[in-house]
Amino acid sequence: MNLKGHQQLFVMSFFETPIEYLKGVGPQRGEVLRKELGIFKFKDLLYHFPFRYVDRSRFHLISEVQDDAAYIQIKGRIVSMNTIGQKRAQRLVAILRDESGTIELVWFKGIKWIAGNLKSGVEYAVFGKPSEFNGKFNFVHPEIEPAALKTEDQIGLTLQPFYSSTEKAKARGLDSKGIAKLQRVLLQSLPVSIPETLPATISGPMNMISVRDALLQIHFPKDADSLRKAEFRLKFEEFFYIQLELLRRKLIKTEKEQGKLITKIGDKFNDFYKNRLPFELTGAQKRVLKEIRADMGSGKQMNRLLQGDVGSGKTLVALLSMIMVNDNGFQAVMMAPTEILAQQHYNTISQLLEGSGMTVALLTGSTKKKQRDDILSRLASGELDFIIGTHALIEDRVQFNNTGLVIIDEQHRFGVEQRAKLWGKEEFLPHVLVMTATPIPRTLAMTLYGDLEVSVIDEMPPGRKPIRTEHRFESSRVRVIGFMKEQIAKGRQIYIVYPLIEESEKLDLMNLQTGYEAMCRDFPLPDYRVSIVHGKLKAADKDQEMKLFAEGKTNIMIATTVIEVGVNVPNASVMVIESAERFGLSQLHQLRGRVGRGAEQSYCILMTSYKLSKEAKLRMETMVRTNDGFEIAEVDLKLRGPGDITGTQQSGVVDLKIADIVKDGSILELSRASAISLLKNDPNLDDPANLAARRVLEERLRGREDWSKVS
Repeated sequence: MNLKGHQQLFVMSFFETPIEYLKGVGPQRGEVLRKELGIFKFKDLLYHFPFRYVDRSRFHLISEVQDDAAYIQIKGRIVSMNTIGQKRAQRLVAILRDESGTIELVWFKGIKWIAGNLKSGVEYAVFGKPSEFNGKFNFVHPEIEPAALKTEDQIGLTLQPFYSSTEKAKARGLDSKGIAKLQRVLLQSLPVSIPETLPATISGPMNMISVRDALLQIHFPKDADSLRKAEFRLKFEEFFYIQLELLRRKLIKTEKEQGKLITKIGDKFNDFYKNRLPFELTGAQKRVLKEIRADMGSGKQMNRLLQGDVGSGKTLVALLSMIMVNDNGFQAVMMAPTEILAQQHYNTISQLLEGSGMTVALLTGSTKKKQRDDILSRLASGELDFIIGTHALIEDRVQFNNTGLVIIDEQHRFGVEQRAKLWGKEEFLPHVLVMTATPIPRTLAMTLYGDLEVSVIDEMPPGRKPIRTEHRFESSRVRVIGFMKEQIAKGRQIYIVYPLIEESEKLDLMNLQTGYEAMCRDFPLPDYRVSIVHGKLKAADKDQEMKLFAEGKTNIMIATTVIEVGVNVPNASVMVIESAERFGLSQLHQLRGRVGRGAEQSYCILMTSYKLSKEAKLRMETMVRTNDGFEIAEVDLKLRGPGDITGTQQSGVVDLKIADIVKDGSILELSRASAISLLKNDPNLDDPANLAARRVLEERLRGREDWSKVS
């Protein structure tokens, strides 16, 4: 082995060293680091990056303290100190003065020790986050030390790093300061030469600093410019390998995976298109169908993501694609995450197919044994053209005859292994169409679905009026009830959604049971009839309540978010969302989409308390301002982050350590362009110049199943 090979082995063994062997850790702290922070080895600690930096070289004047948004540093002399309150509720209050004014420093713990070490007249450096109390700012439990003193950790330090931790870790001395000490020890023994992790053809033209310098400067930057270069290098690299993995998977699908050839537009499709379409397709629906047809006729396996806002007509596009496949002699499968949604798809599709000669069945966990056996027999023999269902479709006993197309609705609710079971039932892979009614911002789509082609239905069917959304406080309830009665008098129906089923002592929210009782008082029989639906109801009772509402036999449906998807009642024109501040933007938008499905003007009323956080106010303002799901998704992404929006933490794709999909969109696009360019010139990463990229990619995939054939 040459010298370079030995160096690489040494670096690898250094990175792989168990964390308890780091000076200052040991077995007990090592266990805490593993359990609390997921730090198992030296490399994990190196890549446990600071989430914030504070400029310790700058001191603010006390008069400059104006908000509680950030940690700052002030300097002054203590002019008085007092212990206030009884033993169990004591606090130490010190008054600090500088040339511009005074401010209180407050401690609730360690009072004796702090009081014994602070002296009046001595100048102190105080560091902390200001908080407001009774119209005045103070510092609660600030760091404080004589201004003339600098600890060893602060010598030469301009930007102080702050690390995330947990309460259990902090109890072991592993707060931000404790982690910073460990980082210093680790970085002091960092190998002098670390093999580069990016090809020189990429890092060179961008003048990137080395990976070693990036790791040093990300933890203890010399200055703002050094920090900027380190962040760019590490963020780019993180995005780059996500994109390289996704794009290589896409390349494998495109080049190697043969798809079932769907070339014929036959009699079934033509008859349905000419005689059975419920309305003229929008331009967007026609465009998407052309994209799907081109994919399925290419001889390669289709892997396409179909995005469309609530009510944009995705189900109709899906059905036309299924008929296209059936005309070529294949079956089609649609899988939905819940029985309600699967039932809704089945109802819609079976109604549209009535009299066409094409057969469709529904398979869910609730399907009775006799009916299930009949469905499975017809499916295996090929007698059944289409099947719609839930997770029940991936059971081993479900055998298809000749599947040409698999459609996954709201796919982020399924794990990749579950999806693999569905189309891993046949030797040749069917075409795959992934649908979502949750509009996905562009940067998030690139990260989550970078291996799929993307189609967007960005038009609504003709005749639909935009839903009017209004935000109302509790004081407006009488007016809201009056408005609801007016709508019912016009023959309309109303949804009322609550965040809880039963009263909670911890959460002071409107709850479904209380709401139901109130509605029965405000809307008495026999003039008004009320349905109630929630997740704790038996399936049969839930179906009965929904059926009564769908048939117009009840005026009001009181429900939890169980009706977020899968309920389609065109006559329902009002959605009232109680305690709307408790819902995320995406959920609010999905709930609003339950109305506006008919030709009449529809309304969404957001009921909240007066006490709203800044984020809650922004959510209400966004909902009132726009019906555009993609605009709402962008705001939601900024507020909540990618994992919360899509429930995709199980995918591992959005588990980013330093990059931020919202803030670093330009770096993401640059990394994707670089990955595309690299694979275009060297698809198998065989070029010696790209061995670094190949090594990192193999390391990422080690120990994971190869899902390259799975969307």
